[in-house]
Amino acid sequence: MGGVLPTLLLILAGVLVGGALSLHRQGVPRAVVLTTAALAMLAAVAGGLWLLPGEGS
Repeated sequence: MGGVLPTLLLILAGVLVGGALSLHRQGVPRAVVLTTAALAMLAAVAGGLWLLPGEGS
C-alpha cells in the first residue's frame, strides 16, 4: 500500500481545493473557506511528504 495512500491524499487535496473554490464563489463565510483550504494544503503536504524517500525505504 506504499503508493496508494499518497495518491489518495493528493486526490483528496484536489477535491478540497475545488470545494474551497466553490464555497468561495457561493459566498460562504470566509472561515469555512479557509478551513477547507487549510485541510487541502494539509492533505497535499502529507501526500507529498509521504512520497519522499526515508529510512523505511
